[in-house]
Amino acid sequence: MFEINFGESGEIVCRGRLDAAQSEKAEAFMGSLDANSTLDFEQLEYISSAGLAILLKTQKRLSESGGALRIVNVNKHIYDIFRYSGFNAIFEIETL
Repeated sequence: MFEINFGESGEIVCRGRLDAAQSEKAEAFMGSLDANSTLDFEQLEYISSAGLAILLKTQKRLSESGGALRIVNVNKHIYDIFRYSGFNAIFEIETL
């Protein structure tokens, strides 16, 4: 199960597991972003390579117009995935 929506402060809240089965939902949501955005991963349990690909695609698209993704409340497990893949050098990340 995966949910993605705007939080009370305008951040994008991700809950559950972002994997290949949920990538269509995530990609549709992320495709609507057109400016700097903050993703709150506090309730994200898992991210697969398909989820990472969506983040990278969104980051590249936003950077073309001077925007970027910022990812906050990242747990240790997901941060390790970002670190091992080198994505910690691509995104601004704040851990829990």
